[in-house]
Amino acid sequence: MLKSVQSIYSVVWYQDKVRLVDQTRLPGEYNIVEISRWEDMAIAIKTMIVRGAPAIGVAAAYGLYLGAREIKTGKRSLFLAELEKVAQSLRETRPTAVNLFWAIARMLQIAYETMGDVPTIKEALLLTAQNIQAEDIATCEAIGKHGLSVLPTTPERLNIITHCNTGALATAGYGTALGVIREAWKSDRLARVYADETRPRLQGAKLTAWECFQEEIPVTLITDSMAAHCMQQGMIHAAIVGADRIAANGDTANKIGTYSLSVICKYHDIPFYVAAPLSTIDFELNDGSQIPIEERNPAEIYQIGETVICPEGIEYYNPAFDVTPAALITGIITEKGTVEPQNLVKLCY
Repeated sequence: MLKSVQSIYSVVWYQDKVRLVDQTRLPGEYNIVEISRWEDMAIAIKTMIVRGAPAIGVAAAYGLYLGAREIKTGKRSLFLAELEKVAQSLRETRPTAVNLFWAIARMLQIAYETMGDVPTIKEALLLTAQNIQAEDIATCEAIGKHGLSVLPTTPERLNIITHCNTGALATAGYGTALGVIREAWKSDRLARVYADETRPRLQGAKLTAWECFQEEIPVTLITDSMAAHCMQQGMIHAAIVGADRIAANGDTANKIGTYSLSVICKYHDIPFYVAAPLSTIDFELNDGSQIPIEERNPAEIYQIGETVICPEGIEYYNPAFDVTPAALITGIITEKGTVEPQNLVKLCY
């Protein structure tokens, strides 16, 4: 029997190890991976055992602590130099998800600012990683409440479409876009979730649908190419997605297929919301053209399981993310409230 979503935490510190839900095995198998070395955490992030920008950030924070724990020198300067090397290796695992870089930067700042010997710094790093995890849960709960307040008022119970996975598995335990959906369900404002399958990794089919099913939230799985048809038939009232990185002007990078979903929402006059923590906003980037887009192994699109589905010898292109222009986004929902994309800077004051 699989566990309730409310008891699932994708990243947990337990008995001096990090426990991860292996998302590559869902929905068929609920498996826990225990990690005690930073190199193994880097592999887990890169191979998508852990995924979702907030969850990646939490995992990276613990990964940096594991790296710190493995450094044997007691000399502060040498310790910090080795820690920087671990940090750089972790940064290279997933280039698009800014929460990864944010969490590592916060951990390094603590390392440099903590007075005392190396053991004291290591203790501070573990506490910081635990705080990042706890803060993310509180942040997602706040996002859920703010998102509920901006949903369309009619009809009374809404059909909401979402893309990729933004739930408990993608965060420290509650969800961003799926957190809003969860709040709508608890408040009797939700009729049904329409989950895009999210090719090529099928996060919508394998993870979002699974989370909804565990919590008995009505969910209908559709292929990515069916979203326009469903809107044309009047079956969708709002769209809510997550984000891996948001530029200062509101342009948003999210799982490939998000941009096309926003375009058809605009055509059908359906509100399109992005739900993400403030840590996902990269104010150093002026617009979405500066967001690095990860390209993944073409095997993700030319085969299903062990079966090759394409002719031999053709070329492949497999970007993992696309960028939705701010003009197509109705509002960005954060833990501090919802704003129009062009007004993101107001959330910092």
